[in-house]
Amino acid sequence: MSYQTAKQYFDQLGLAERVTHLDESSATVLEAAQALNCEPAHIAKTLSFLVNEQPILVVMAGDTKVDNHKFKTEFRQRPRMMPGAQVEDAIGHAPGGVCPFVTKPGVKIFLDASLKRFATIYPGGGDDHSAVKLSLDELEKYIDVERWVDVCKGWLVNA
Repeated sequence: MSYQTAKQYFDQLGLAERVTHLDESSATVLEAAQALNCEPAHIAKTLSFLVNEQPILVVMAGDTKVDNHKFKTEFRQRPRMMPGAQVEDAIGHAPGGVCPFVTKPGVKIFLDASLKRFATIYPGGGDDHSAVKLSLDELEKYIDVERWVDVCKGWLVNA
């Protein structure tokens, strides 16, 4: 799966104009924010974890970090990032382009409370040179959200 798969998904929804392919890299929060001319906090980064040996995604604001204690409370284990070499096979997108759209079946997707302070966010679009401009309601509508969680730190001081 890739940018083209994500683009086709949004084409089917009538939202093709929301998917942007960038000349600059969007592989990191700072690169994406610079390419999109927005604050890093508005980048909806999607991190891949293994929970009970199953892949999950947590979508969070770009200015946050995972809080180990909150993550363990929520998922009953310490956060364990998925090894980069396994991400594409397990999720359907390569590192630097992981997004919550058109993932492989069985991947549970969680949205972090850090996103709730924004009207517009920019999750990745399937590769390391893309992004999708969405409202929070649209993000929730167009992905199969398992549930909202609160597993991040560092953002309340910026709210």
